[in-house]
Order: sequence, then C-alpha cells, then structure tokens
Amino acid sequence: MQSWRRKSLWLALLTSWLLGLLGIFPLLRLAVPTRPRAGPPQGWPRWLDAELLQSFSHPGELSEDALQPPQALRSGSCDWGACFDASKCKGGGLKVFVYPAAGPISETQHKILASIEGSRYHTFDPTEACLHLLSLDASAGECSLVPPEWDGGKNHLVLRLHPASCSWTFQLGQAMVAESSPTVDTFRPGFDVALPILPEAHPFRGGAPGQLRQYSPHPRAALLALAEERGGWRMAGTNSSACPWDGRCEQDHGPEQAHPGATLPNATFCLIPGRSRHLDALRFLQALQAGCIPVLLSPRWELPFSEVIDWTKAAVVADERLPLQVLAALREMPLMRVLTLRQQTQFLWDAYFSSVEKIIHTTLEIIQDRILGVCAHPSLLWNSPPGALLALPTFSTSPSDFPFYYLRQGSRPAGRFSALIWVGAPGQPPLKLIQAVAGSQHCAQILVLWSNNKPPPARWPETAVPLIVIEGHRKVSDRFLPYSAISTDAILSLDAHSSLSTSEVDFAFVVWQSFPERLVGFLTWSHFWDEAQGGWSYTAERVNEFSMVLTSAAFYHRYYHALFTYSLPKALRSLADDAPTCVDVLMNFLVAAATKLPPIKVPYGKRHLEARPPLMSRGLGSAPALQPADHDCINQMAAGFGRMPLVSSRFRLEPVLFKDPVSVLRKKYRSLEKP
Repeated sequence: MQSWRRKSLWLALLTSWLLGLLGIFPLLRLAVPTRPRAGPPQGWPRWLDAELLQSFSHPGELSEDALQPPQALRSGSCDWGACFDASKCKGGGLKVFVYPAAGPISETQHKILASIEGSRYHTFDPTEACLHLLSLDASAGECSLVPPEWDGGKNHLVLRLHPASCSWTFQLGQAMVAESSPTVDTFRPGFDVALPILPEAHPFRGGAPGQLRQYSPHPRAALLALAEERGGWRMAGTNSSACPWDGRCEQDHGPEQAHPGATLPNATFCLIPGRSRHLDALRFLQALQAGCIPVLLSPRWELPFSEVIDWTKAAVVADERLPLQVLAALREMPLMRVLTLRQQTQFLWDAYFSSVEKIIHTTLEIIQDRILGVCAHPSLLWNSPPGALLALPTFSTSPSDFPFYYLRQGSRPAGRFSALIWVGAPGQPPLKLIQAVAGSQHCAQILVLWSNNKPPPARWPETAVPLIVIEGHRKVSDRFLPYSAISTDAILSLDAHSSLSTSEVDFAFVVWQSFPERLVGFLTWSHFWDEAQGGWSYTAERVNEFSMVLTSAAFYHRYYHALFTYSLPKALRSLADDAPTCVDVLMNFLVAAATKLPPIKVPYGKRHLEARPPLMSRGLGSAPALQPADHDCINQMAAGFGRMPLVSSRFRLEPVLFKDPVSVLRKKYRSLEKP
C-alpha cells in the first residue's frame, strides 16, 4: 500500500512539473495583438497565443474595463480602396500638400513641417498633390478649420501627435488619421497610421544613437526594469521571484533600485504594465533607444508603424493576467534570442524613431507603399538594416538588387564592373587610363562623362570593351547621376587625372565583391574634431586611421547613384556643386549613414604619392593644405545629416604575399609592388 502511495505521489509531482513546463515555454513565442473586429470596443485584446496562455478565471469573474468613447468620429467602413483615390497620384508617385496652420504652432510642429518640406514627396501646389495633410496640433488649443478642399476627407491625412493639445472639431469622414498611440478600438488597420508619441525635445534630424553598448546581458546587470507611474524606471535584480509590476501578489524584489530621474533604463527587459497608453508609449520609445527589450502587458494601443514593422522581432507582448508565467519565460529565454531582440531594437530606433524627420518620412513611405501596391517594399526591406527609408522602391523592390542583402541571401555580386571616367578639367583625354582599365578581365564597359566646355574628341582608342561618351551638365555631381547606360552593379569611379594599373583595378574589384555595400578605394582622408576651430575637419595626410576614400578612384554599388540623386536634400547636392571639394565628403557621408561602416583601403603604387588628391585641386601636383572652405564643407554636411556618420578604420586589404621576400613568380598581383 505504501509503495502504491509513493508511486502515486511521484506521478502527481511529475505531472505538475510537466504542466509547469507546458505553461512556461509557450510564452517564449512572442505574441502581437490581432486586429480588432468590427463591433463594440473590447475590454481585453485578443492574442495570437490565446490557447497557449489560457486564463484560470471564468469570463464572468474578470472585471471589464469601462468603455471609453471613441476619440474621433470616424467612418468605420473606410479602407484604402474605398476612401482613397490612388488615381490622383500621377505616375504612381505620392505628392503631399500641407495646409497652413490656423495660428501659432509649437516647436514640434515646426519640425514636422520642415520634415515634410524636405522630403521628396512635398509640393507647394495643391492641384498637383494627391494627399492633403492637415495637422490638428496647435498651440493654445487652436485647431485648424475645415479646409475648402476637404471633400469629406477623401485623400486627406489628419496628423495628431499630441492628443491632449487639440480636440476633434469636425467629422473626419474618409480622412486617414496618423495618431500617436491610438487605441486598438478606434484604429483602422491598413488605413490609419499608428505613430510613436514624441517628447517635446525629440531631435529634428539625425537623432541620438541607441544607447546599447553590450548586446549580451551583463552578469551583474538588472534583468528587469519596471516603468513607474510617476515616471522613471525601477530596476529589479534576477532574484525577483514573483510579479514586480503587480502589488496584489507576494513579492521578493531582491536588489532593486529606483531611478525616478533616469530617462533610459539599464536592464535586459523593460516591463510596461499598460496603465496609461500615452505614458506607456513614451516608455516604449525609451526602451527602444536603451536597447531594453520592451515587454508589453496587455497594451490597449496600437504599436507604432505596426503595418510594416514586425514587432515580434523586437518586443514581447504578453497577458498581464499571467504574471508568474511571463516572468519565468523571460528568465528562461535563450541568450541568442535576447541578443537578436536587442539588436533589432537598436536598428528600429535608428532607422525609424530617432528623429522627427525619420518618423514623418516613415509615415509618408507607408502611404507611398499603399499607392505602389505590388511594387511596394517587401517586409524584409522594412525589417532589416538599413531599413525601407534607404531602400528606394523606385530603384527596385527586390533585395538582391541592393548592396545590403548579399550576405543574408548567400550570394555575391556579378563579376563585371563599369568604369565611369569623369572629364571635368581641360586637358588631354585620359587615353592611358582607358587602356589600363579596358585591360581588366572584369571590365564590362567604359563610360566617359564629358563635363568639359570643349567638345569631346571625334575618335577614341580601340578597346576590347564598349566605350560610351555621355555629355554632362558641367556639374561635379554629374558623376553620381543614375545613368541608364550603366549595365552592371559595380561602378569604378575615376577622374581623368587618375593613374591606375590593370592589376590595381583587378585586385580592388575582387575586394569590393566581398564588401559590396562599402566604398573600396585607394586614396584616403581622415576626419577629426578640431578643438581650436570648434568643429569638424579632415586631412589628407597619411595616417594610420582613415574614414573617407576619394571617389576619383573607388569602387561602389550603382545603387548609391540613385540614393545620391533622390534621397539627399537638394541643399546638400547644391553645396557639392558650388564647392567641388565637397562632393567626395558627401558621397562618403551617404554610404556611411546607410551602412554604419567605414570604407576599405587597398594598396596602390608609389606613383600615386605624386598625384594630387583630386578634390584638393584640379591639376597635378602634391596635395596642398586644406583650405577653410573644406572645414566649412564637412561641418555643413554634418549639420545636414544631423550628426557625424563617418566611421574611422585602420582596416586595409592587401594581396597574399604582398611585399613578402619571395619570388615574384609566386605573386598574382605583381605590378602592385613596382615603383
């Protein structure tokens, strides 16, 4: 009898243990709230893992939330096909007209208007626009009146970043609403746009980078950070055994620290209990910047840009009624999963949330994707670095056409390149350079961009590859236009005065094939902070570190021509045309901002030391000292980008046996060592 009882006891304990495992591990599947169904507002959101996270209470035992009246009178039957006329967007392109404000506007509103006017979608002509934007954010509570072109709200976007600043004063009708942290009950998926809530001091452009310095959890770092109602975060150690966000259950907080004045948490997970949607949305933004994985407990608001961002890759959404299981699941989460989630928080913060300009441009890009339909960004481009804002759909929607996704897809660029030789200064045609480049086994074509006042010669040397002459517009930025004649992904950018051997070209191209998202070049510059001038500067002196390569002799992907032409503000492109010494700086800024990586330097012969850095002067000779205009150039570029994107490096690639004391017959690129 005792043996039977002992076996029964062990069987019961084993069953309890198995049930516990089944209750914990399903929580490791991240969940997101599903779209609300039509009908009255629901007190509790629905969950994808509702069967896995079963409640232990009967429905009648749970107190329902008090139903909140809708924040706006919206047409519940509106969707993209019924309430937006995409035929008004000529050629499938989005053009946005902004109604003038009715009264004084806030600093945040100034940033919003500047962001829209600086985008490629803005127009001052209301008849040209297919989207009219109306902002209901105004200081002193003065809201914009109904515009004369309202037309029931069709093809209109109502922008509301701060819900407390202005109340709805008219029927929205068929207008889309872009609102900060909208409730899941009033949000219309695929039609409205969910925005993050913005602090008043949110930067206009650039923005602060993510604060995460170590992706793997530090052994002594806090596991949890709890968002408190009074503001700030409360840190809880790994010994917390219950539900530190719920005072109704027994707790063993372990080592805790209260930081009411701290703005960013320093923990692995940030628990956001779901008390106030506006405060929770602000804490959510702080967690992203800090690299702290947001753990949202029954949120009743729509996550920002949820139409395109896959939040299951960066956040955890769980049911607040199951605190013990949630805490246990966080403790048992594999370190590799923690690393992946933290990396994604940093990417999303930098790509879409770090500045007002990125938030507004992301909103417009989402609407543009709706207009493009099947030609819109795929999910991979939205949820992988560098993000959809730097992957122009007018260039392509296939990840294989961009330089950022070769490694992810396990491929590499084709083994051919196009040489683009810019002839801007008077002189003899670059016949010797053409012969050296044409001798490369990887060269597919040579394009001569003739930006000289003199007419091009009638005859050119015979080459083994096609040679095409293109008439330029006498501007330095002509060399970075997306010419349709370029037939390869790889471009070798050259000046007429550049001096390269065939072996140097071959080796540099092989290096570029392994790093297609970067600039690969021969001559380098280095930027630094000048304390005496109180600004940025750069030098052409040969030092160990460098951060720029000159495009007078460099390989890069042809996509950067499209990004240079269609993504950069007109003011920066005009600056490069007015001050030719700036064009190399601008191209390096653009590539570094997109990749967060430095360029790569390859070796060159001694004869290059006697050649001038092309943008220092327009003739041959040694490099003179930098002029004050150069200092102004790099500082204006940094101001235009909102930050300094350049990354310094000491990385240089050389051929095997380069300058080794062995027979030259064993070396593949022998001419690289010739004087």
